[in-house]
Amino acid sequence: MRNPLFFLTGIGYGPAMTTGTMRLEAMKLDCQRGGREVFSGLNFTLEPGEALIVTGPNGSGKSSLLRLIAGLLTPVAGSLHWQGQAAKSVEGWPGHYLHYAGHLMALKPALTVLENVRFWAEFYGRGAKAKGACITLGLENLLDFPVRYLSEGQKRRTALARLAAVPLPLWLLDEPTSGLDRETTERLETLMDRHLKEGGMVIAATHLPINIPGSRALALGEQS
Repeated sequence: MRNPLFFLTGIGYGPAMTTGTMRLEAMKLDCQRGGREVFSGLNFTLEPGEALIVTGPNGSGKSSLLRLIAGLLTPVAGSLHWQGQAAKSVEGWPGHYLHYAGHLMALKPALTVLENVRFWAEFYGRGAKAKGACITLGLENLLDFPVRYLSEGQKRRTALARLAAVPLPLWLLDEPTSGLDRETTERLETLMDRHLKEGGMVIAATHLPINIPGSRALALGEQS
C-alpha cells in the first residue's frame, strides 16, 4: 500500500527509479580545501534503496564530500562512478540525477513559498507537483507568503520541498534537519524513507540523529 503522505500529494517515481541499474561508487577519493587535505583514500558504494549517513567533526569533510559528488568540487585524486562509468562522462550528470540541498538554500526572497518551489519544479519540467510538495513539508498555510518573511526553519522546509516536487534518484543533503522542529523532522524522515522504498538513494551529512531504517554510517576523520 502506498504511503498516505505520498498518495495524497501524488508524488511518485518513474521507471528509472525502480530498474535497479543505478549505482554510485567512490574509489580512493582525495579532497583538499585551501591546500589542506580534508580526506583521502575514501571508498564507498551506494545502491538503489540505500542511505549513507555521513558523520564527523567540523572540518572532517562532510560538506566537501557532498559538494564533490554534486560536481561543485574536483577531487585531487580518485574517481566517482555512476551506473558503472565515470560520473563526469555521464550525459546529464549531475543535474538530471541528483538533488543537492546545501547550507545555501537557493530561494528567491521576493517570491512566495509556492512560487519558489514551482520555479524548481518547472525548471525540471514537473511544475504540477509544486503544491503537493509544499503540503508534504507542512507548508500549506504559507503558500502565499514571500520567503523574506519566513523563519529559518520555514525557509529550510521550502528549500527541501523541491525534493518532493522533482523526483530525482540521488539526494545529497547537508544538515537537512538543522532548524527543523520534531514534527517537520519526522515529515522529512518519512519523505526520505519513501524515496528509498521507491528505489532512490540518500547521502546525508549531519551532526544530528536522522532516523532512516537500514541506513549505513560513514564516519570521516577526527581532525577539527
